[in-house]
Amino acid sequence: MRFNSGLAAGIERVLELSVDAHVKRREVAMDSPEFHNSTGAIAAYGKVLAMLTELQQLEELYTLVGQYEFSEGVTAVN
Repeated sequence: MRFNSGLAAGIERVLELSVDAHVKRREVAMDSPEFHNSTGAIAAYGKVLAMLTELQQLEELYTLVGQYEFSEGVTAVN
């Protein structure tokens, strides 16, 4: 199954940005403002990555469920 390549590209880009932030953080002193800014960026990338991953999983679920056609007699239960 092939899913939305836009989400996959977004996930890949966020991972690249996170790696760059990790590398940058290793190059500066631990008590510097730049270190703390990089730490904040890494945390933000983690949150974005979690959100994009959830969206991708939902997309996969909807694609899987969408493959099955439901009869007219079957209704959703709320």
